[in-house]
Amino acid sequence: MPPYDAGRMALFWRLTTSIWLFGSIFVGYIWHWCLVQLFRVPEETGGYDAYHTPEWLVLRRERMEERYAERLYLRMLQLRGVYIKLGQVLSVMGGAVPRVYATRLEKLQDQVPPRPFSEVEEAFIRSLKRTPGQCFRDLDEKPIAAASLGQVHVAHLHDGSKVAVKILYPGIRDLIRIDMRVVRIALHVYQWFIPVQNLSRAHDALVDLLRRETDYRIEGRCMTDMAANFSGDPQLLFPEVVPELSSADVLTMTFMEGSKITDFAALERLNVDRRAVAELLVKAFYQMLLVDRLFHADPHPGNFLIQATDDPHSPRLVVLDFGSVSTVGHETVEGLIDVLQGYFEQQEALVFQGIERIGFAAPGADRDLLEQTVKTYFTRLLRIEDTTPQALMDASPDELQALVDPELERAELRRLMKSVQYPEGWFYVERASVLLFWLCAQIDPKLDTVQAGFPHVLPLLANRTESLS
Repeated sequence: MPPYDAGRMALFWRLTTSIWLFGSIFVGYIWHWCLVQLFRVPEETGGYDAYHTPEWLVLRRERMEERYAERLYLRMLQLRGVYIKLGQVLSVMGGAVPRVYATRLEKLQDQVPPRPFSEVEEAFIRSLKRTPGQCFRDLDEKPIAAASLGQVHVAHLHDGSKVAVKILYPGIRDLIRIDMRVVRIALHVYQWFIPVQNLSRAHDALVDLLRRETDYRIEGRCMTDMAANFSGDPQLLFPEVVPELSSADVLTMTFMEGSKITDFAALERLNVDRRAVAELLVKAFYQMLLVDRLFHADPHPGNFLIQATDDPHSPRLVVLDFGSVSTVGHETVEGLIDVLQGYFEQQEALVFQGIERIGFAAPGADRDLLEQTVKTYFTRLLRIEDTTPQALMDASPDELQALVDPELERAELRRLMKSVQYPEGWFYVERASVLLFWLCAQIDPKLDTVQAGFPHVLPLLANRTESLS
């Protein structure tokens, strides 16, 4: 079969598989909703339109979600590529998806089935023009980690130094190209219903992210740059690149010891305080984003290790996987600081200014409607006494719906969506912030991540005040 036809067949197979996977789950939920409407039982007390769901339907939904979670996990493993990354994101969003999905998809963080060593060895030789035996004293053919784009093996240099060797899967760039064509199609369909301007920027950003994640030379430079930014902080640790054994498809680095950041049994054995771990993670992220402006855009549990010290409240954080490290623009950072300052000082005008600086207002936007909407949400946020992840996870569906309701008529809502655009560069910031929030929620659900990170905003606010005086 000619390569062009093979590519079209691969695209067709992945497209139909994706449609069947997500479509069948969607139809299943619609059918269950119909059953609930048909068999719901009126409450004896509670007034008009008060109902409860029969127990057999509650049990049916639990069984259905267990079945769908397993189906989603197996299909994502089969599809690999971008879909494993999607599963990793869903696995840490325990408050946004049913817990059974998050639990099942957690295996995609660091338990992805590896490729046969013969495949990655071929990629290694093709890239470095040498065999593993020529480069290392020994290399374990069984990987210690496998992910969507590559896998990691332990090896020893000829001087005995222990290293980690990350090898890109052969053919992964072609697979990503096909996946992103599928995502682009889905995005076009999505925009029929949600007319946000410039949403294609999210697709373009993801394409760029995956391009960088499949070039280990870029990852090596990011690793070195980020380590330099934290060179004065003994609590942050980073691997070091072995440049003579690295290329676009192979990254050799010093081996880092530690326990997975969400291995809470191990943290307890090591007498590590979980609040200290979460605070250290937030502290590092705020410095990356707002001070260094070079940040880790994929903060899922598989990318962090914890080392214990003599002080339970001073653990060390080992940062791994720098393929998704991104920079953030000046206006985006200034806008974020405006939003945070406006929130803490209760200045809604400053919050709106920050939203505009970030770039959410589309050209020709209905500015009055945008301001009205920001004011609505801002007023609600100020009324929330508990802003911890635990409070969000404990909230009822009705409470969450009331929180996100913009209180607009349908025509106003359509105007609002046309007044909003997806800001350039926002994809990475949004992705990292969401992942970090839910990771901290797993470690310490009672930590307010905004409050914990605010000390890192204060020097920036002080600099602003000095420049204006």
